[in-house]
Amino acid sequence: MSQLPLDVAQPKYDRAEVKTGVVHLGVGAFHRAHQAVVFDDALAGGDLRWGVLGASLRSPGVRDQLNPQDGLYTLVLRDGAREDLRIIGAGCGVLVGPEDPAALVAAMARAEVHIVTLTVTEKGYRIDPASGDLIFNDPDVAADLIDLEAPRTAPGFLVAALKARKAAGLKPFTVISCDNLPQNGQRIRAAVLAMAGRIDPDLADWIRRHGAFPQTMIDRIVPATTPDDVARLTGRLGFEDQGMVKTEPFTQWVIENHFAGERPDFPGLGVQLAESVEPWENAKLRLLNGAHSALSYLGALAGFEHVHEVVGVPSFRTYVEALWDEVETTLEPPPGLVIADYRRALMARFCNAALMHRTRQIAIDGSQKLPQRLLATASDRLAAGLGIKATALGVAAWMRWQSGLTEGGERFEVDDPLAAETARRLAEADNEADQVLSLLRLAAVFPQRLAADDRFALAVTDAYLSLCRKGAVEAAREAAV
Repeated sequence: MSQLPLDVAQPKYDRAEVKTGVVHLGVGAFHRAHQAVVFDDALAGGDLRWGVLGASLRSPGVRDQLNPQDGLYTLVLRDGAREDLRIIGAGCGVLVGPEDPAALVAAMARAEVHIVTLTVTEKGYRIDPASGDLIFNDPDVAADLIDLEAPRTAPGFLVAALKARKAAGLKPFTVISCDNLPQNGQRIRAAVLAMAGRIDPDLADWIRRHGAFPQTMIDRIVPATTPDDVARLTGRLGFEDQGMVKTEPFTQWVIENHFAGERPDFPGLGVQLAESVEPWENAKLRLLNGAHSALSYLGALAGFEHVHEVVGVPSFRTYVEALWDEVETTLEPPPGLVIADYRRALMARFCNAALMHRTRQIAIDGSQKLPQRLLATASDRLAAGLGIKATALGVAAWMRWQSGLTEGGERFEVDDPLAAETARRLAEADNEADQVLSLLRLAAVFPQRLAADDRFALAVTDAYLSLCRKGAVEAAREAAV
């Protein structure tokens, strides 16, 4: 640390005095560039209760990156030609759940832990997107219900740790979901209560009465780190940092003001506490994430690798504005959110070439993201008797992406839990229109009422045929008219 360049910001607090007040499940790049920075700010302000123990529920990759570095890593802020570096010291180590489940449960059950945050992606909740129920026939969920001594799922780890806290006479920790999906707190609460209810009804009642699962909205663009990023940073630091993350200057975190126990001074750290998060959540999911998904499929189909390259094409940029026009009619902005200003800021963020945000990264797990990012807008627009031309193209682009073939003829692997099913449906359909109808019958993605709406089916079919016959650039131009 003492040998780092002088322009690299470093922790000024005594890391040896930091207590582990937070456990984070799913310690990926987004957490390290977002929530961990807030807790690092709390430590820098003198409140040393908020160190973060990370936990991977899948692979040891992040553990192997961070633990040899004492949990330290570089936050790289990129905005145009400017690049600011900051060493984040909030990390108190990383555990790997599958290697030692009992150690992770014990860590979450410690009295000094007051908050458990998680970024496990939509599929990590083991919730059926259509019904909102815990998927009891999921093999890992079924295993957790039989034996919680070695949990396999995020809900399983939470239930096991809460069970241990109840037995020790401790209060529950607050569970804060930081995943980009609507009603994220309600979803993880439903999963935890469903599992606890099957295992121990008294435990479920205790969690229901004393626990807290606040809704949240989080916003920061965090592209995947590449080997080139690591090499470039090595040149600046003089040391290699395998745990680095890169991001933009913009960051936002809105949390429902509902906690089970102690928390940092979130407002003093720039975090907004709100009685209702839903208006913030809807604006972010539909404007930022909806546009990101639509651009990722359209741009990647057309052969563009990065978001800033996609919005540099006039027809795609005009298309995004048309999509936002449709979305805006479905929103009820909370006080303090001016949609016109938000849209301008979003476009500037999309144009930030320094981020090198890959379209194919955004395209991952699209079947899990489509309902909240695009289908919710379509449903609200149709209910109001309004058109969905731009929104339908985003949905059609997701369908076209399932073919695993770009317009230039490049084959790629569709990274999605439903990839095998969507590929089968496309292959078995007689023609392009039938491909759309077959995918619309995919209940795990499309709500039955929306899929059965002829206006929706027709709009998506027209957009899909335009994509297939004219290509993404021309289809986007037509959708913006």
